Amino acid sequence: MARGKFEYWRSEDGLILLEGWARDGLTDEQIAHNIGITAKTLYEWKNRFCEISEALKKGKEVVDYEVENALLNKALSGDTIAGMFWLKNRRPDKWRDHPEPKGDSDALKKAKELLGGIDSAID
Repeated sequence: MARGKFEYWRSEDGLILLEGWARDGLTDEQIAHNIGITAKTLYEWKNRFCEISEALKKGKEVVDYEVENALLNKALSGDTIAGMFWLKNRRPDKWRDHPEPKGDSDALKKAKELLGGIDSAID
């Protein structure tokens, strides 16, 4: 295998291997290590060669769906931690730990900044 040569990794065999590594759960950094390149080089290849980017996305997508389904099944079977995790991520408007108050959040943030500035000026 031609380590570090993008030509190989754009071939059918190379793309299958990249997709498999992504499906196995390897991070981009681990995949780059397997190829014999830096993570920065892999990111450059992903931007430069759509087939490399697509192979990695396709491999990761399969695993993401499997994990999503497993989490949903655990949540539906009564695992309260899985249920809480699911709801906090799928319905953050209702279930996150510190929901933002309804209204103009930008205006509230600016008001807090101004009040904070006043407090610091007084101290």
